[in-house]
Amino acid sequence: MNVEIKQIAERIKGLLEVMDISQEECAKTCHITVEQLEKYESGNVDIPVGFLSSLASSCNMELYTLVTGDVPRMHTYSVTRKDTGSIVKRRNEYDYQSLNDGYIGKKALPFIVTVKPDDIDNTVPLYRHEGQEFNLILEGRLKLVINSKKFILNEGDSIWFDSSSFHGMKTLDQKECKFLAMIFK
Repeated sequence: MNVEIKQIAERIKGLLEVMDISQEECAKTCHITVEQLEKYESGNVDIPVGFLSSLASSCNMELYTLVTGDVPRMHTYSVTRKDTGSIVKRRNEYDYQSLNDGYIGKKALPFIVTVKPDDIDNTVPLYRHEGQEFNLILEGRLKLVINSKKFILNEGDSIWFDSSSFHGMKTLDQKECKFLAMIFK
């Protein structure tokens, strides 16, 4: 399995231990089962960004710190140059490029998300996390499912939604899709 996932799993276990949070408390707060948390802690499965965001928020820490082990330091501004934001690979079909790693106390998490085509059936895995989300399609086409409602989004289209609703996406036309995702806490 991916070394990065193993490291994040170790940080999750360490965070819960240091903060004296039981698996049951964590699972309830993050809206998952204890069994799912145990899988994440094993480092043998992909860990959704939504879960990581919920855990970081509930522990009053930066998502960036949980994912990378580093600490943001900027208070007034943070510049991310083109193609320099840290890449977070959570699932094979998604890459997240962070656009504000260095800023402390952020109220939104901006990412460039790249969705890769896959050969799997037309099923769209659904996830949820706290907050609201804004997506703007930069390249390609995307099928977005929110609860049971399906949307086809083309380049230039955008959507704002309650991200505590189950949602998921899949690229269309067997081509990569890139979009700006802003997750608001």
